[in-house]
Amino acid sequence: MQISSFSIENTLSNLQIEALNEMQQASLEANKTSNEVILLANTGSGKTLAFLLPVTQLLDKHQPVTQALIIVPSRELALQIEQVFKKMGTGFKISCCYGGHLRETEENNLKQAPALIVGTPGRLADHIRRGNIITSHIETLVLDEFDKSLEQGFEEEMSFIINSLPVLKKRILTSATEAVEIPPFVGLQNPEKINFLTGEKSSALDVQMVWSDDNDKSNTLFNLICALGNRSTIVFCNQREFVEQISAYLKDKGIVNVFYHGAMEQQERDAALCKFRNGSSNVLVTTDLAARGLDIPNIRYIIHYQLSNTQEAYTHRNGRTARMEASGTAILILAPHERVPEYIIPAPTTIDLPPTAVLPQKPVWTTLFIAAGKKDKVNKVDIVGFLTNKGQLKKEDIGLIEVKDFFSFVAVRKSKASHTLQMIKTERIKNKKVKIDVAK
Repeated sequence: MQISSFSIENTLSNLQIEALNEMQQASLEANKTSNEVILLANTGSGKTLAFLLPVTQLLDKHQPVTQALIIVPSRELALQIEQVFKKMGTGFKISCCYGGHLRETEENNLKQAPALIVGTPGRLADHIRRGNIITSHIETLVLDEFDKSLEQGFEEEMSFIINSLPVLKKRILTSATEAVEIPPFVGLQNPEKINFLTGEKSSALDVQMVWSDDNDKSNTLFNLICALGNRSTIVFCNQREFVEQISAYLKDKGIVNVFYHGAMEQQERDAALCKFRNGSSNVLVTTDLAARGLDIPNIRYIIHYQLSNTQEAYTHRNGRTARMEASGTAILILAPHERVPEYIIPAPTTIDLPPTAVLPQKPVWTTLFIAAGKKDKVNKVDIVGFLTNKGQLKKEDIGLIEVKDFFSFVAVRKSKASHTLQMIKTERIKNKKVKIDVAK
């Protein structure tokens, strides 16, 4: 196989990273000498780049075929990997396959074979059965967070996919936990294991707790969020029903928030995460679905509204903050009958809330929904030009823009939103009249 000529130095520059960390360097070295690598590292330590770099080194730019496959447990993780790979600027095409949106869109993307495909087990298996993914040249396989895929019951689909790869030479497995038995169908013979799991909390992570006077902890949560101010905060619950109840309660009390769980439609999920990423909402109420694979930088607080069922889930929740060099705080809310789990060592610091709750300052951004995206040949430059020319916005009034296949989200300064919507209601983007409104 011809090694690609892409430059790691250029890739790091594109990602605005000065140097690889120790774990990423170890992964590169191990992958030079072994075709079977198991990479164990904490959430938020940079695992995605640790396997994407060696995979990209094996891609042959002269072969217009699919050469590598990455299997992940969730669509969010798939999208995050796709985003990182595109930022790397390797020149290779990547396609992302997952349930929850039109299969036909992916089929069109797969017609011109991408060098690299990332996706969830069910959707990948479906494409292989339909002949949309040609597996005859796939020599590299990555099972990212393979423990989670097994835990979620994807064993049958994963087995089918791996058995459909006739020329497979290289296998890379990653996980943030060690206590998982690797099934025989993965085909490992003599893997090299790189273990960067510390088993310790991040030195940048502070763990605190607050007592609730009542078994219903919602008022304590409200008071806590008021005390924390308008910093980026994720509130974790164990069930979807609680997520929506808590979100509605906080909204009624004047706290701007969004909620996110697995029963939502894909567009609803995208809207919620986009609002949280772009600062239209500083509070995200969610299940453990958001504990892995979400690319949301600068999260300051993690609130365990309901205690996680396992130590592993607790660790992954906390992994959303204090990532890389940043600091963060995890806070447990305990009802009178609850106790701190034994695995939380040392014991969290108890904090007292102010006697009077003062509502945090409202976000200065709001999110607009635009019913046009990549498939309509609309990009970020088009959206900025449209909003500045037709919507009379200055560039500083426009925040984060996210362009999906068939729709887009853009943050605009809330004080300018209604005027802008009035100005653009009869205007066209790329000569096409599209729906534009405040994102629901």
